[in-house]
Amino acid sequence: MPRKNLDIIRLHNAVFYAYHGVLSDEQSLGGKFEVDVDLHCDLSKGAKSDHLSETVDYERVYDCIKGLVLGKKYFLLEALGKTIAQGILKNFKKVQRVVVRVRKPGAPVKGVIDYVEVVIEDSR
Repeated sequence: MPRKNLDIIRLHNAVFYAYHGVLSDEQSLGGKFEVDVDLHCDLSKGAKSDHLSETVDYERVYDCIKGLVLGKKYFLLEALGKTIAQGILKNFKKVQRVVVRVRKPGAPVKGVIDYVEVVIEDSR
């Protein structure tokens, strides 16, 4: 009988220094970006076998995220988040659905905020 619910591997608060933003200072001086991903997948085979080959290697996922965050400059968090989501789905076939959160602490707005965050969801 097929499983109805997917399990989740969550990478929380991966932090990178990168050069994304609309303003020229953001693109030249850079800033801190924080990324969370929820990887929705069937983890039952890995749980049963206790072998890395039967699950999603989250160190490889981290490396994928890092390459995408640092590989290109984006004007919008939305574009960066979508790129991360698509990159994970492309490179990790066991992942059926992904939720990506990209935060920009101290985003340049005329007001006091902790951060701006976008949430991108994508699936096969």
